[in-house]
Amino acid sequence: MAESTEPATSSPSKTSPTQPPPWDLTTVVHPRREPFEHGLLPIPKLIFSDPTQTLIHLKKKLLEQSSNNRVDSDAIAESLQISIEHARLVIDTIASVLPSETEPLVNSVPGENDAVGVDVFDLVLFLYVQTYKKLLPRTHKDSAAVSDVWPSTSAFDGYLSALSPLQLVRSNSRRFMPSQVDEEAHQLSYLQKHLANILSLLAEPVEVEGEESLVLTMDRFEHLGFLLHFGNKGSGGNSLSQMSPFFENLDPEMPAVPVPAAHVHDWLLQSIASALEHISDHTSSKENGPASPSDRDVAMNDACTVKVSTRTRSTSFIEGVSKSSCVKHAPDIKGSSIKVLNCQESAIYILAPLRYATVYGCSDATIVLGAVGKAVRVEHCERVHVIVAAKRICIANCRECVFFLGVNQRPLVIGDNHKLQGKIRNIQQGKCKKKRTPTFCDASPLPHPPPLYARGSL
Repeated sequence: MAESTEPATSSPSKTSPTQPPPWDLTTVVHPRREPFEHGLLPIPKLIFSDPTQTLIHLKKKLLEQSSNNRVDSDAIAESLQISIEHARLVIDTIASVLPSETEPLVNSVPGENDAVGVDVFDLVLFLYVQTYKKLLPRTHKDSAAVSDVWPSTSAFDGYLSALSPLQLVRSNSRRFMPSQVDEEAHQLSYLQKHLANILSLLAEPVEVEGEESLVLTMDRFEHLGFLLHFGNKGSGGNSLSQMSPFFENLDPEMPAVPVPAAHVHDWLLQSIASALEHISDHTSSKENGPASPSDRDVAMNDACTVKVSTRTRSTSFIEGVSKSSCVKHAPDIKGSSIKVLNCQESAIYILAPLRYATVYGCSDATIVLGAVGKAVRVEHCERVHVIVAAKRICIANCRECVFFLGVNQRPLVIGDNHKLQGKIRNIQQGKCKKKRTPTFCDASPLPHPPPLYARGSL
């Protein structure tokens, strides 16, 4: 797989590469939230004790088996020693979090992802990210005071401290939940720590003047866009190579010259450090300044306000709606993602096309989501009715919820769930095929096609 072209320096090496020019760090780097929020699967065989060496070996094996760098579920199942069902789940999940709209897997017809196959380099990055651990909420400062009003045997124990979704809305404890800024900093820190390993999965060795050096071609470099992007307009903007100092302003008539992986590593480390410093300064100024409206309890007459922050890159939020109705249409939604958080005893209608949607910590509510083109995640909810048309949905750690789904793929149910019910319409190529009404209980048999169950929780 070695390239015939030489890297863009006369004598690079693994340990002492030629010093690159100063980087332009005016454009802030951000992690792509989608792999971290919608791309984690609790399948034990996808997590390795030594992910770097295991995945380098896996990459070589799969590339030898493929003529076009793409593999299907059979090859994945055989290589990872997992079931065909789980291998197909891996491919479907990768398809839901890929950044490029020109990727064949993204544009494949529902049900034909396996025929298209997944790019080997996207696969190894996806498998490496399975080592990521989500940021958990900080312990509530007065958890003893609320322990007598929320049962200690709740499925939410250890995750929402001792607070119910209702108490989260009525108290200042919401500020103890990870904010979007906290989560972004956590994801950036993860990428910072593992960047060298991630680059080693994409780089290839070449020999220059008798020394071996790792280089990245432009095509391999673009795969880093699976995990991060630059700018504040989400991950659907310019390609990563266009935002880098290595491949910008290239002559389209000339082939791109591979870049030493060490230079890419230094540039990204500096970019991530600059982004983390920016986040730290923003957080410090917020803590030292007056409390913002998002830190206060949501007043009843303002409960239907959608909060949009530029720091979250065009993700809209509906938070703390209590005992009221909230209707939002496409002009009301900024960006292509939405999060419905900590709403109770309310009806929420999001009648707009979206790419991603998350429903978290809601109780005794009805939530209607318009067409969601990528993925929906419903997590830590109680007695919620969810009505949604989407490509796929993941349900995690919910109880006594009812789902009315129009989906392309089988629902994925993970974690600790109790007494889930629902109706599924399997949407294939624009046609709805009605299925019998299943009960999503661990002990009940399910009609075809049943939800997929995965052990463990995220």
